[in-house]
Amino acid sequence: MIIPTKDEMYAALESRHGFELQKKISEKTVAICGLGGLGSNIAISLARLGIGKLILIDFDIVDLKNIHRQQYAIKHIGMYKTEAMKEILNEIMPYTKLEIYTKELSETNISELIEDADIICEAFDSAENKAFLVNSVLEMFPEKYIISASGLAGIGSSNTIRTKKITNHFYICGDGESDVSEHGTLYATRAMLCAAHQAHTVLRIIAEEFNT
Repeated sequence: MIIPTKDEMYAALESRHGFELQKKISEKTVAICGLGGLGSNIAISLARLGIGKLILIDFDIVDLKNIHRQQYAIKHIGMYKTEAMKEILNEIMPYTKLEIYTKELSETNISELIEDADIICEAFDSAENKAFLVNSVLEMFPEKYIISASGLAGIGSSNTIRTKKITNHFYICGDGESDVSEHGTLYATRAMLCAAHQAHTVLRIIAEEFNT
């Protein structure tokens, strides 16, 4: 297998994205907190854009039940999600810097883990963890951008997945309503839709297109 050089990879990206925008993309660091149905899709989308650096945070292991909506393969079952995603991303975009933390985000480590990020993507399953991350970023790092998700369960219309700008630095993607407890499960299709909204919001922020 012949691996393209870094210059070749970025020349190909610049031919699609334009030199100026690709330069901005390549200079940014994004933290993805949670590497499940949302986070695994966000990570792959941002790597394909040629993002400069990804900080990947998750303490979980890939399970057979994850395969239906998360971007892992059968061979990754039993691996830590951080390690599996590192392997996947290195195959897609080997020149994106990766910093992985196989640990649970908490009050004692959140500052250390995300302080270098320009933009943070919240990709947790638990409402409690979502609220903790969003509130912590808004309080501790008001200059950073935080993109959260709310409402992607069930088999409802894809057109209900939207992006809303809550404050100048806080965005929420999803339908804002659907919950697993009411709709039974999460499907790959709506998880990917919501993750695409989050990744695209990252791109728009980098491009200084701040409105939704």
